[in-house]
Amino acid sequence: MHISATIIGAGLGGLTLARVLHVHGIPATVYEAEPSPAARSQGGMLDIHDHNGQLALEAADLMDEFRGLVLEGRQAMRVLAPDGTVLLDKADDGTGGRPEVQRGELRQILLDSLPAGTVQWGHKVRCTRTLGEGHHEVTFTDGSTVAAGLLVGADGAWSRVRPLLSTTPPEYVGKSVVETYLFDADTRHPAAAQAVGGGSMIVHTPDREIFAHRERGDTLHAYVGLPEPQNWFAAIDFTDAAAATARIGQEFDGWAPELTALITDADTAPLLRTLYALPTGHRWDRVPGVTLLGDAAHLMAPNGEGANLAMLDGAELGKALAHHADDIEAALTEYEQAMFPRSAETPTFEGDELIELLSAHEAAQNRIAVPAEKGH
Repeated sequence: MHISATIIGAGLGGLTLARVLHVHGIPATVYEAEPSPAARSQGGMLDIHDHNGQLALEAADLMDEFRGLVLEGRQAMRVLAPDGTVLLDKADDGTGGRPEVQRGELRQILLDSLPAGTVQWGHKVRCTRTLGEGHHEVTFTDGSTVAAGLLVGADGAWSRVRPLLSTTPPEYVGKSVVETYLFDADTRHPAAAQAVGGGSMIVHTPDREIFAHRERGDTLHAYVGLPEPQNWFAAIDFTDAAAATARIGQEFDGWAPELTALITDADTAPLLRTLYALPTGHRWDRVPGVTLLGDAAHLMAPNGEGANLAMLDGAELGKALAHHADDIEAALTEYEQAMFPRSAETPTFEGDELIELLSAHEAAQNRIAVPAEKGH
């Protein structure tokens, strides 16, 4: 067996690939731009689905470690109207297929499962180029290079490996989210904590929305969605936390105070997340010796599937390489032929009753708002 994988990006997808390859005795080196595992916060909660993310963890032989991370009760879901009316209050009865974990903790069990030195930190890619005969060269910003017989881009939205395969750039989806955190919520922010409940909470209107999760350590993490053009956000000075918070809060004037508190009472500065996506069904022609996974391959607006799909990509690619250990091209072809249609599928959120309930509520509000014609 002469395969050795060069993986760009130590996110969940790249690490899952490295782990599955390790399980099958195939060496890999992961190059990561960040200087260390603790260089930045790894984000909030992830629901790991039984039909993709958990399958990846099974392939990585990490299900026991994963179960130890699951936060009990977090599959509870509440749907509220902007005035605070509870439209849906779904308890976590233990039968759901989407247990919640902290992203950083999940990443850590993947890191801990790899041989020392597998991840090379502080290696930011400047560019890549084709050398021919299935080989490629990666140049890092410090001027060093590495040649790869098998190169995998797991380096996210602005992948430096993608140009070897595709010239299609990500485009703004017309919406961004602003993230906020409230700490010690039950004691310091009790009204907001009660609104969110024990798991997740959604308040959705056609032009404004708030999603919030209860994370480990009595922390509320909110995502405030605003379908505005990029120049609208550019006019807000996010370096001035108080001014930015006030400006975003204005957009929710008239909403219940326990909901707007998730913005105005935040314990952190509001963090803007501009959302981009690749076209649905994005694909490329086979190029020997290189492929993509996760957001590098099929970046999409947040829908609960991104991390799960990235991990499944990594696991499926790892299994294909193990199965075709003497034929990298056969492995990459098999992987891509399954990955392209899988990533193009439109995901469905848990519980169709949620969408039905929101639609029924909106229709009821419209009926209330429109006076009946005379004589009816």
